[in-house]
Amino acid sequence: MKLTYQPFELLLRHTFTIAKFSRTSTPVMLIKVEHEGQTGYGEASMVPYMGESYETANAFLKKVDANQFKYPFDFEAIIAYLDSIAPGNPAIKAGIDIALHDLDGKLQQKTCWQILGSDPAKMPLTSFTIGIDTPEVIVQKVKENPDCKIIKVKLGRDSDKELIRTIRSVTDLPLFVDANQGWTDLEKSLDMCHWLHEQGVLLIEQPMLKTDPDSNAWLTERSPIPLIGDEAVQRLPDVEKAKGIYHGINIKLMKSAGMYEAHQMILRARELGLKVMIGCMSETSCATLAAAALAPQCDWADLDGPFLTSNNPYQLPEFVEGKWVLNYEPGLGLKNN
Repeated sequence: MKLTYQPFELLLRHTFTIAKFSRTSTPVMLIKVEHEGQTGYGEASMVPYMGESYETANAFLKKVDANQFKYPFDFEAIIAYLDSIAPGNPAIKAGIDIALHDLDGKLQQKTCWQILGSDPAKMPLTSFTIGIDTPEVIVQKVKENPDCKIIKVKLGRDSDKELIRTIRSVTDLPLFVDANQGWTDLEKSLDMCHWLHEQGVLLIEQPMLKTDPDSNAWLTERSPIPLIGDEAVQRLPDVEKAKGIYHGINIKLMKSAGMYEAHQMILRARELGLKVMIGCMSETSCATLAAAALAPQCDWADLDGPFLTSNNPYQLPEFVEGKWVLNYEPGLGLKNN
């Protein structure tokens, strides 16, 4: 088993601003795993707030012994091995996990979505994200929507209502909202939930601090819109903690350490009666296809990474009527440019 990797700077089409920071690019590590003449491709998208970087990725990868990845793969044992190397580092672990899933599919001559038990006919609509910006740029971003049927709006500042009104001046598409822990006042937050409900908002991600479960639970109990735990839900043990605090969870491969644990999180959430959203960081087609393989098992999808970036090193997957189309190529179905 041979593991190789290279850094890649993924450039954003616009400065991306959420409640607490902005950025213009994302450090990515592109990963390859080779075995028996086949190559699996993976990706680690290391957004700054998660604390990973090229330096941490290199340090982690130098400790990985690819000979530990015995075929046929035991993904539970593999993630346990990666966790034993160092805590944290979920994105770089996800990159390895994705590459191994792609390789597994190619060795089995099956698609990842078939191996994971997904039904392409149940693929949910994917939203298109609008970061916090001036009204003029907001309007421009909405007009760049690549035929997504849902708009996702970043909130969490004093200008929240102005931003929503600006979007409503140019589109009547349904909305997702992500406050990124930016709300602090409970009564104002509840008023905002009701106002957003009137504006056609379908869900709200992480309204209040992830470290404040009581406030999030209070709001969830009273909100007319489903509230979804995002920053508060990283890996499998966090799913249990979300019960009674949120209506549902947002799973991202870069938080869950990859496809295997993301699938386990979906299954556990269903057992607990939680709704499931599958989301993304700023990612290439590689991680997008990995998440899309699981998306038919979820209620909502926010897999717009390739639409928000300008130098995707892979071909854009087929996208029809607001949904990613899963192909029948072995593995992820990823195609190089």
